[in-house]
Amino acid sequence: MNGAEALIQTLSECGVEVCFANPGTSEMQLVAAIGQQEGMRAILALFEGVVTGAADGYGRMTDKPAATLLHLGPGLANGLANLHNAKRARTPLINIVGDHAVDHLKYNAPLTSDVVGVATPMSNWVRTSTSPSDLSVAGAEAVAVSQTYPGQIATVIAPGDHAWTDGAEVSGRRETPDVPQVKDSEITEAAAVMSKLGQAALFLGSRALREDALFHAGRIAAATGARIICESLPARLQRGVGRVPVERLPYFGEMAVEHLASFQQIVFVGSEPPVSFFAYPDKPGWLSPEGAELVELADAYTDAEDTLRRLADALSAPESPANVQQAATHSFEDGKLTTESAGIITALLLPENAIVSDEACTSGGPFYKYMASAAKHDWLTLTGGAIGQGLPLAAGAAVACPDRKVIALQADGSGMYTNQALWTMARENLDVVTIIMKNNSYAILNIELGRVGVTNAGEKALSLLDLTNPTLDWVSLSEGMGVPATRAETAPQFYDALAAALANTGPHLIEAVLT
Repeated sequence: MNGAEALIQTLSECGVEVCFANPGTSEMQLVAAIGQQEGMRAILALFEGVVTGAADGYGRMTDKPAATLLHLGPGLANGLANLHNAKRARTPLINIVGDHAVDHLKYNAPLTSDVVGVATPMSNWVRTSTSPSDLSVAGAEAVAVSQTYPGQIATVIAPGDHAWTDGAEVSGRRETPDVPQVKDSEITEAAAVMSKLGQAALFLGSRALREDALFHAGRIAAATGARIICESLPARLQRGVGRVPVERLPYFGEMAVEHLASFQQIVFVGSEPPVSFFAYPDKPGWLSPEGAELVELADAYTDAEDTLRRLADALSAPESPANVQQAATHSFEDGKLTTESAGIITALLLPENAIVSDEACTSGGPFYKYMASAAKHDWLTLTGGAIGQGLPLAAGAAVACPDRKVIALQADGSGMYTNQALWTMARENLDVVTIIMKNNSYAILNIELGRVGVTNAGEKALSLLDLTNPTLDWVSLSEGMGVPATRAETAPQFYDALAAALANTGPHLIEAVLT
């Protein structure tokens, strides 16, 4: 058994069932080993950003790691933006990155690079194998690291000669660290703060936004009158009818400051106090109100559900939340398609237990608003702000949950970063309905231009934010990669297109031309 075979079998026996890959010459022994491993599914993507983004979507939905297979430092570098998002989402994920054979590094061949240096900023843990036998050991360690609560990025660097040399053995499973829990004294202190006069808030992030944790947050709200707020960009928010609703903190800093201004006490579970996404002239960076009592009860690496349950019990909260989301329906106007009508229609048609990958950017507000009162669903967002996540994330979620419909809400500009994900959706027959928000602009940057104080942008500057020369044809792009596509310019057309796409399985794209 060579090192590659020992590594892949170790990963499989440790529960890794999927490998998203874009390999090269240095990974051919690993490719062959995956081919021999019946317990591991191999999924090709045509760009490394799709590989890493899909592994992120898979990990968010399963709470266990997929593997990626990447080609040396440059291949890893192509996937770093979505590894940044995955790290911010605290997703369990294992990167397997090939490198030159140890004795070949001295020649400084064209693809030689500092792979550790490339990997480190977007990984929680990086390890280069030291021998063929050590390669499987590194793999077993990576699995345990990746599943450290709530999830981490582990990167294993595999020199080519370690992969092809015989004499290696499978390594056994390593123990995953216990999930940290808050102290009883900290629960008591937080309960005392929540019981004070004045408006209180529970501010939630990470695993605190799962249904069971939100149930206990709802109990706390019932006992104290506290409002429940979550971070602007949650990794996975479970919402819809019958679940405890959450107020999502506005993205723009001054709006967030206004949203939080009335609170005298804020208790944080699964999140740190929020800050503005960027610095702006004469705008706040720190968003919590001055004078408010802030209690960081449990960070993202502490058991969120346990924390909220114990806090609810310490407050003698009722056994059930007082406020759960009720169903509501809204009517839409015929005529040209708008974000408002598109959001209402999507909420009306949303299947039970759907998964939504949201990279709609400036077009997403109405979708989020109206789908709150739709069927139960999971909402995945652009956690790290590195655009190009939405389509790969949807693909990975579909691999993770083949029995659930996935809807990708995708802005047209950021969709071009990783449109190769459509090809993978077609190749794997993934049940993803992609809705392209077609406004022919980097609309968020047009907004940001004014927010940073630019008042005299000329034609040349504005041309850098415009997508009309030439105008993108998403129907042709999609069909060219094997995904059937439809264009909708009116609300009735969009309703019919979405209803038809949801009624079938497999990938479909709707180009929603917005006015």
